[in-house]
Amino acid sequence: MSIFDGQRLTNATFKLDIERMRRGWYTDKYFVNIAYMLTRLSEMGYTYQGKAHRLPEGINPEGVKCGDIEVEMQWFTRRAGRTIVVGVDKALTMLRHCTGYWEGDQFVNTADQLEVWAVHDGAVVHGNGDPMNAQPVMRVRGRYRDFAILETPTLGILTRASRIATNVYETLIAARGKPVLFFPARFDLHEVQAADGYAYQIAVQRYNMDYGSTLGPFVSTDAQGDWWGGSGGGTVAHAAIASFLGDTAEAMLAFAQVLPINIPRIALVDFNNDCVTDSLAVCRAMFERYYRLMEEGNEQEARRYILYGVRLDTSGNLRDRSVPPLGDPNLDLGVTPRLVFNVRQALDTQWEQWDIPPKWREEARKYCQRVKIVVSGGFNPEKITRFEKLQVPVDIYAVGSALFDNHGPTVTDFTADVVRVKVHGQWVDMAKVGRRPLDNPDMERVW
Repeated sequence: MSIFDGQRLTNATFKLDIERMRRGWYTDKYFVNIAYMLTRLSEMGYTYQGKAHRLPEGINPEGVKCGDIEVEMQWFTRRAGRTIVVGVDKALTMLRHCTGYWEGDQFVNTADQLEVWAVHDGAVVHGNGDPMNAQPVMRVRGRYRDFAILETPTLGILTRASRIATNVYETLIAARGKPVLFFPARFDLHEVQAADGYAYQIAVQRYNMDYGSTLGPFVSTDAQGDWWGGSGGGTVAHAAIASFLGDTAEAMLAFAQVLPINIPRIALVDFNNDCVTDSLAVCRAMFERYYRLMEEGNEQEARRYILYGVRLDTSGNLRDRSVPPLGDPNLDLGVTPRLVFNVRQALDTQWEQWDIPPKWREEARKYCQRVKIVVSGGFNPEKITRFEKLQVPVDIYAVGSALFDNHGPTVTDFTADVVRVKVHGQWVDMAKVGRRPLDNPDMERVW
């Protein structure tokens, strides 16, 4: 699975579309064309006929069977700085099941004739953006025509999964160890959720290992937990509040009554664009139900009404009613530091206004002050860093499309290059200009 358990995932997890992958369905056509060309040249018994070869002096090109050429190929990312590598196990599974050739309708698998080295998912590579100074994550030696068509899909999974994992990792650093909820499912095709959730989970584990933390993963769909045994979690949507006629407190009471106790009660409090008022209304309604059940001796049922948190999700074109404008009104839009401070202060002192028996006042204080604040809507590492520098009392960040970010410093595109060829039993450097054979001590022999 990763560097954290030393195990590799198999196709029992990935469920590849093996038949179509073997036929190049997912492959850029020029790789399909080159594989076909080399196969036909092999059948024709073709040998190198040119004169402009780049072989070192003393190595004779005569008799080289280009159709059966064995190559050394390496996979690496051009992202500058640190990259959390994910997608290796799926790339290896593609190689294991789809390396080979067709004899009529019969596929001949030749994966066992490859030599393969790779890092584990969760490994870290460093670079400066120059392909001459990258650290490869995979190296394969073997007959090129047997695995040429796998360049596209292997690069695809490495690129996407590593980009998401690295973006998550950088977001966790910005959050200074606070939980980051993985909320981007709605911003892409549902087919990618399993790979995306796995990349997120690997990033959380890597952060825990590097920073001595104990954060747990939190994904929003069951599909995102498919590859690692996780499951989706969540609470209330805006649509649910609309179903209760805009009454946030009533919606939360119904939620608490019906949903299993193990689901945290997190109220979404921006529906009416008045986060303070709705936070206080929910908190009071939930506590009243809680303490009455406790008074009746029904502790198990009372647990349903423990308010875990409130989530602020104010739209970026709105200013919450509790935030009076100061200077540029655009600075007050969305979830802002002042809004969070306002909600925190209101919650912390809410209990003082309640008409409850004296013996419950201390419990009421603790109940209010334990309510966590979750923020969502437009958060990325830059915005989170600003909140943390200002010591905004956020407990949990929910982050969505920023974790898909792919521009400038977040571009994590992977490349695969042939860097050596085997000529008369000898491995010879044969990289295009601007590339060279590279090494990474973290790569291990896979098969």
